[in-house]
Amino acid sequence: MKQPLEDEFTAFVAERGQALLRIAHAMTGDREAAQDLVQGALAKAYSHWPRIHGDAEAYVRKILYNDRVSAWRKAGNRNEVSVADVPERMSAARHDDDVAERLALREALLSLPARQRAVLVMRYLEDRSVEETAEALGCRPGTVVSQASRALAKLRDLVGRVTPLEASR
Repeated sequence: MKQPLEDEFTAFVAERGQALLRIAHAMTGDREAAQDLVQGALAKAYSHWPRIHGDAEAYVRKILYNDRVSAWRKAGNRNEVSVADVPERMSAARHDDDVAERLALREALLSLPARQRAVLVMRYLEDRSVEETAEALGCRPGTVVSQASRALAKLRDLVGRVTPLEASR
């Protein structure tokens, strides 16, 4: 790669790397897995950098989403947790309602299939439209709507099953 393009890529990574890592962490639930995911996506983007025109971040995010969903499929959905198997995390011993709620929500989010998690990350963490999400994930807008609906219903069910601290005291 020529030096001006190399400098452009380096500047992109310096400017957007942490945001990409946050997105990857939201999808994987694991910091090391998120770092691996971002590193792989940036390596792919680097090899195509001279041909990337327009929104480079959107291009890299699409690689992130696609790679995460592909990894999930290859793993045979081993990380998927049955709704019945999600343990109740809150107890009377917890003193911070906010922390307990965040932990329960995080656990519930991690139990979702990768595609549903990617849809929720794009729609609600990144505040993307249905159309933008569909384009990034390479699916139809109706698929985004149905995946978001199913994911939110599952989250409501999972988080609703957790005993609030006030009720357990």
